[in-house]
Amino acid sequence: MRAAAFLALLLLLQTASAQDWVISSKEGRAEAGARFEIMVIAPPGQPHPDEIGVHLTVDVAEIALTLQPAGPAQGGRRMYAGTMPISAAGPVTLRLADQPSNVLVIVALRRDAVGSMTGSYGAYEREPPLSENDPMYFVVGTRGGTSARFQLSFKYRLFDVDVGIGQERPWLSGLYFGYTQNSLWDLSTESKAFRDTSYRPSLFWKWERAGESRALFDGARVGLEHESNGGEGDISRSINIAFVRPEWRWQVGQGGTFAFTPKIYAYLDKEENTDIDDYRGYVDWRARFESGNWIATTVLRYGTAGKGSVLLDLSRRIRDMKFGPVSTYLHMQFFAGYGESILDYNIKNKSQLRFGFAIVP
Repeated sequence: MRAAAFLALLLLLQTASAQDWVISSKEGRAEAGARFEIMVIAPPGQPHPDEIGVHLTVDVAEIALTLQPAGPAQGGRRMYAGTMPISAAGPVTLRLADQPSNVLVIVALRRDAVGSMTGSYGAYEREPPLSENDPMYFVVGTRGGTSARFQLSFKYRLFDVDVGIGQERPWLSGLYFGYTQNSLWDLSTESKAFRDTSYRPSLFWKWERAGESRALFDGARVGLEHESNGGEGDISRSINIAFVRPEWRWQVGQGGTFAFTPKIYAYLDKEENTDIDDYRGYVDWRARFESGNWIATTVLRYGTAGKGSVLLDLSRRIRDMKFGPVSTYLHMQFFAGYGESILDYNIKNKSQLRFGFAIVP
């Protein structure tokens, strides 16, 4: 491999004009999401810059990348280093952005191609910009009239650590926009009307512990969230909160995991429902257990007036193929207590047991 790279470099030097810059790679390959280096040879009499811009073409997308020096200039040559974009796979073409140069081809490799497909993101893989957030499901029950409950949820990472502003300020790669929508659908009425829908946009910063490093938490989220039902007058409900969600995870038994992720919040605005803390309190106590194809999740709320609720979800995966947490699951949900929807935050209806499907449990 090195001999071939050396011969290619000699050929480039012979064919390049006197004013062209020459770029080459010792290895001719790099891992997606990992550090890589290139050699830059300047025309005679021209100094090497303190940083150098390159354009990478990945499939049909062109990515601007800034490389930093990996050592001092020697004999008209200097090594520069950067991070290969996480989206890169296969041949990647590279050329200098501000100087005339040859086109260099580097083969980008995935360290864990299976992890890329299953969403098992490791040190060299991150979740895609658009990904799941809270569970997504559709369940139906018949107690007190047939009704359905369904939820959609996603999050979008606003910056990437390997390009643009995220490369300059890596902490921004933890900034997300989230959105969750939960609806109660009354199927027993003639018009099949929706009883209530809550809309929850959020902006939060997400951090996860890397590898075997020690930290107080395994992960955390800090952010702002708005929740409302879009109603008017007497049926209008809305709150604004600031929240922090620490995350702890443990291995249990043979391949099982247990996660404790309480969501602790303070109300910034609750004018339309001033006593909502009597029923919700200030913490959503969340716990999750996963083993094999089975996943169980519970959320407990306990208000300042001694009133609260419990939500229990139980899922079993029934599809062999899985992309991260996304698959097909049989899903059971049990709810008891106050506030199954934000409209009825202070009303205790009959407990509900519903069955259906989930794509994210």
